[in-house]
Amino acid sequence: MHVLCDRASLVTSRFKKHFLMNQNLIVVPHQEDSTTTNPIVSQQQQFIKQLQILSAELLLAIPFGFVLFHFNFGGIAWIFGGIISGAAVFQTCRVVYNYLPKPNRTAREIGMILVGITIGTSNAHANLANISASVPVFVCLTLFLLLCGGCIGYIYSRLSKTNLLTAMLATVPGGVGVMSAIAADYNKNVTLVALVQALRITSVVFLIPLIAKATNHTSVQPPISSTVESYSFELLLLVLVISALAVYIAKLMKIPAAPFFASLLVGMAFNPILNWLPFVDDISFTPPLIIKLLGQMLLGITIGEYWGEKPTFQKRTIGYAIISVTMTLAAGVAATLLAMQLTSWDWLTCLLVTAPGGSAEIILVALTLDHNVEIVTAGHVVRLIAINSFLPIWIFLFRHFDNKEGTRETV
Repeated sequence: MHVLCDRASLVTSRFKKHFLMNQNLIVVPHQEDSTTTNPIVSQQQQFIKQLQILSAELLLAIPFGFVLFHFNFGGIAWIFGGIISGAAVFQTCRVVYNYLPKPNRTAREIGMILVGITIGTSNAHANLANISASVPVFVCLTLFLLLCGGCIGYIYSRLSKTNLLTAMLATVPGGVGVMSAIAADYNKNVTLVALVQALRITSVVFLIPLIAKATNHTSVQPPISSTVESYSFELLLLVLVISALAVYIAKLMKIPAAPFFASLLVGMAFNPILNWLPFVDDISFTPPLIIKLLGQMLLGITIGEYWGEKPTFQKRTIGYAIISVTMTLAAGVAATLLAMQLTSWDWLTCLLVTAPGGSAEIILVALTLDHNVEIVTAGHVVRLIAINSFLPIWIFLFRHFDNKEGTRETV
């Protein structure tokens, strides 16, 4: 009898195990099916969140821009309105919603395209002969700034105890988006690079209009109620489509700062080519005011996003960043004095040409000040080409020095 009970219990236990195994086999495929759709859903959710954040930033930048414009910030008020709104929205996402968004690179590219078109059309009738004669001066000033940038990067790396490549990417005036992306590619401290770059660009964009205002160089802002020609909308669509194609081709050719360069060239060539056509009368296309303001706000928003992305830094880190930015500004002043000795330009033109800020932002400052825009544009284009051309060599050298120091420390 006991044997029969033992056998019965053994059979029931085996049946339970077999039943549970079948249950597991049935449940597991449903878990796999549910996880296969998650990446697509997460991408869609991320896109919707980015669109919502960008919409909130633009809606917030408009009143900030009007307030700053009311306080005589001039045309540059819309960049600062974007900076404030970008930082505020990112801080709100971080503190209130416990969500950490990343800076929107696509929004910055669109902003650079719109700014490039605006600057290009304003330089369409520039005197290229006078500008080409100043190319040796631009090259000399660029080499001086690059040499100063290398020295500042070395000093900053020793002060902050960071590697040379991170210090160089943080201190070279090459743009916050580009340098942060390169730092991410080489697994360097992206937040530190973004901090120093954003601090430098914000300082330069704030100080130059302030200095110009103190010396009675006021900024120019076109009237809001500007007249719109009947053909403006069609030409705007045409120049946007051509610019998008040009940017796509420039990216395929690995041209540095492709959105800004390609749209700048399209803007400069659009009116001359249009008037060259036999079936077109005399047309002078200028982008509508909303395009100019939208481009400025998008550039400001992306700078503000870098401010709001990682606000918690040690006091020592912020202090070293301020020291490096101060040295970079001092190098810009020294380059301004050098430019005044080499050329017959006035001091504000020399300051704008040698300003160590983002190229698009500084050219926008010159455009709002209505002060020798073609000279400032040419100077920054030459510098941007030189920086991006020498950047692979700099990265190789600084990585070599970093590896050399690492081997010494291990020995």
